[in-house]
Amino acid sequence: MTPSLSVQVARELGRRIVAGSFEPGALIDDENALAERFQVSRVVVRDAVKILVGKGLLDVRRGIGTKVRPRNEWILLDDDVLAWHITATPRPEFINQLMDVRLAFEPRAARWAAERATAEDLKALEEACKRMEEEKGAIEKFIVADALFHQAMLRASHNEFLNAMEGVIYSALLVSVRITNADPRKNSHSVEFHREVYEAVARGDGDKAEQLTEKLLNDAIRRLKENFGDAK
Repeated sequence: MTPSLSVQVARELGRRIVAGSFEPGALIDDENALAERFQVSRVVVRDAVKILVGKGLLDVRRGIGTKVRPRNEWILLDDDVLAWHITATPRPEFINQLMDVRLAFEPRAARWAAERATAEDLKALEEACKRMEEEKGAIEKFIVADALFHQAMLRASHNEFLNAMEGVIYSALLVSVRITNADPRKNSHSVEFHREVYEAVARGDGDKAEQLTEKLLNDAIRRLKENFGDAK
C-alpha cells in the first residue's frame, strides 16, 4: 500500500533529522514553508509533524515554532526511526551502539535457542543458512538472508522481550553487513560460520552456540572499526 501523504512527509523530515540536516534544538521551517516545499496541504504537514512528535523527534511550542528534540529524547527503538538511520549516512557511534546491543543479547538468544528450539524453529534456521548459501554472490540479497537467520534465532529463543528486539537487530545487520561484506567473495566464510551456529543449536549445545555467536559478532565489530578507521 502507498503510504499516506502525511507519512511520506514525516519520512522525509525524519530522514533529514536523523541525518543531521537539522541539529537538535534547531527550528524547522514553518507549516506554510513545508507545505510549499512538499507540495501538500497544511493539514498534511500538521499530521506529519504529529507523527514525528510521537516518535520524540520534534517538539511544538506555541509562539516559538517546531524544534528538533535532543537525541536522548528520540524513541530510537521505533521501527521508523531505525529505518531512517539506515537510509542516512552511517554514523560510527550509532552503529557501534547498535552492535553493543547485539553483543549483549544475541549470544544469550543462541543459548536459549539451543535449549528451546522447536522442529519448526530449526527448519527456519536451516532454510536461512541455505538462502545465505544461494545468495552469497549478491550483496543485497545476502544481507537479507543473513538478517533472516538472526531473526529466526531470536524467535527460536522463545523470549518475548528478545522478539521485540527484532527491529534493532535487523537494522544493525542491514547497516553493518553492508559495510563489512562489501566483497561477495568473502561471504562463503560467513555462511560456514552461521551454519556452525545452527548446527550447535540443532545439537542442543547451548555453550557452543553462545560462544560461536559471540565470536561472530566480535569479528563483525572488529571489521566495522577497521572500516571506520578505528581498529582499537
